[in-house]
Amino acid sequence: MTRHLVRAASLAAALTAWQLLTSLDVDLWLRFSQFPTVADVARAFGDRLGGDDYWTDLTDSLTRILTGFVLAAVLGVATGLTVARSRLAEDLLGPLLEVVRPIPAIALVPVAILLFPSNEQGIVFITCTAAYFPVLVSTRHAVRALTPVWEEAVRTMGGGRWRVLGSVVLPGALPGIFGGLSVGIGVSWICVISAEMISGQYGVGYRTWQDYTVVDYPGVFVGMVTIGVLGWLTSTAVERAGRWLTRWLPRTEYVATAHLRVPGARGRVLGPRARKAAAAAVPAGTTTPAHPEGVRDEHLV
Repeated sequence: MTRHLVRAASLAAALTAWQLLTSLDVDLWLRFSQFPTVADVARAFGDRLGGDDYWTDLTDSLTRILTGFVLAAVLGVATGLTVARSRLAEDLLGPLLEVVRPIPAIALVPVAILLFPSNEQGIVFITCTAAYFPVLVSTRHAVRALTPVWEEAVRTMGGGRWRVLGSVVLPGALPGIFGGLSVGIGVSWICVISAEMISGQYGVGYRTWQDYTVVDYPGVFVGMVTIGVLGWLTSTAVERAGRWLTRWLPRTEYVATAHLRVPGARGRVLGPRARKAAAAAVPAGTTTPAHPEGVRDEHLV
């Protein structure tokens, strides 16, 4: 509860500072007088929610991002596993992938326009390309970092190639794979919005750029807030899926020097006086565990 209150307070403080700087027309070095106020953006947001265009743009952007991201996840994991496990595949695909990888996905917009018969397919292609390489690289490194002892143990017990892949390689590489997926979903949002601004007909990015061309700055900020919320929701969904699929992994725990706990009172942290009394009750020569039981760290997989 305390952590949620701190997060809400930080967001409220940022909104309050925004409202004060814009309503008072503060112009020091940054020109906040050019910005719409929080109240203006809130009114524009309410007007957009009541119209059909906002929900159409939202549906189009989500369809594009999810389609491209799922394709990138499947292709990236498959390619990463193949390159990491096969020298022939590494020799054949490695040079081509390393040459194409540094090219920004948004630079492929002209290629997408020439290659695909519709803008919709081109935007999905750009989104897929943006997420493909982070997933590929993270999968490749995760597979190569696995200790060979596990694979040798499975082979000693009679396991074949597919058994090793399903029992050792994929489970062991999952944390690294989801690390790449977390990065990929963020990069996908950047590229899909940029592609919509350049060649889209509908979508949040297209609508945001149209608002800018007609000098509707509250509408621009409505688009920015929408992009931020959508990106946060999709990143959180990927992180939660990673936590659920790797729930068997041990988690890093908070290390607190004075966090002693009462036996039988799980999850309750002692106060200062109770900590002193509990420390005095610990027999001489014993050590307090550095990782208290039950305190789990919330971090990206």
